[in-house]
Amino acid sequence: MQIYLPIAEMSVNVFLILGLGGGVGFMSGLFGVGGGFLMTPLLIFLGVPPTVAVGTEANQIVASSVSGVLAHWRRGNVDLRMGLILTAGGFVGSTLGVFLFRWLRGLGQIDLVISLCYIVFLGIVGSLMLVESLQSLRTSRKAAASGIAAPRRKLHQHTWVHGLPFKMRFRRSKLYISAILPAGIGLFVGILAAIMGVGGGFIMVPAMIYLLGMPTAVVVGTSLFQIIFVTANATFLQSTMNHTVDVVLALLLLLGGVIGAQVGAKAGARLRGEQLRSLLAVMVLGVCGKLLFDMIVVPDEMFGIGAGGKH
Repeated sequence: MQIYLPIAEMSVNVFLILGLGGGVGFMSGLFGVGGGFLMTPLLIFLGVPPTVAVGTEANQIVASSVSGVLAHWRRGNVDLRMGLILTAGGFVGSTLGVFLFRWLRGLGQIDLVISLCYIVFLGIVGSLMLVESLQSLRTSRKAAASGIAAPRRKLHQHTWVHGLPFKMRFRRSKLYISAILPAGIGLFVGILAAIMGVGGGFIMVPAMIYLLGMPTAVVVGTSLFQIIFVTANATFLQSTMNHTVDVVLALLLLLGGVIGAQVGAKAGARLRGEQLRSLLAVMVLGVCGKLLFDMIVVPDEMFGIGAGGKH
């Protein structure tokens, strides 16, 4: 069953889009990420223009994140104070990101920048997470085989960053750190959210675990809480300033995403933190590899020049 997308100016299979939305929503609830790091490239692979994929996917992330955060909220896995600090930084970052998006689009370089951002950030984050999670799993298995409890390891080291002013106590996360650190992380992720059409969870989750030292169980729900408001802001600005949000495509993705997020949240409760991080790392590296392959093998689409060389 085909349906026409007015902004993307193309026809797509309804059930295919619903399936993609459900799959990404499942990962949203499972890993605490918005899923845009996977959905945006998938939409591009289907032929949706990168600018429309970025603007529309931010809208879908809002719904799947709301669905996921409700499931985690019921289990008490949301640090509200931390989420509000991250959201404040994310609001500023996503606003700056949309203006940067508009400037790059005017230069005719936005498609290239989107692809390069995905390859660089997904490659780095995925590699680091995979190495760390595999090491943790190996240590746990050795400890289980020997009958000795695995020694507790600090997820982060205290540096000068943790000595910054404006310290706050985050009771749910059992932390006492400067509010500048989470606000800065939110700012950076907000910029990426606007340019890449992602919630930023694939960077936010590792940063909250390794930089802030938050427990993995609390990270997932708190990450989704922050993603809701930052992507909503990015979606509004993309729609009003850049006109790149396809409502028909967004509604199809929303329907599948809301259902998938609830199922994913239940599945995530049955897995250990190391297992969740290793699975997420494999997914991130898979998408990175596909984008890199397409850029190398089919460079004409990525580096093409507009008709007549005029803009």
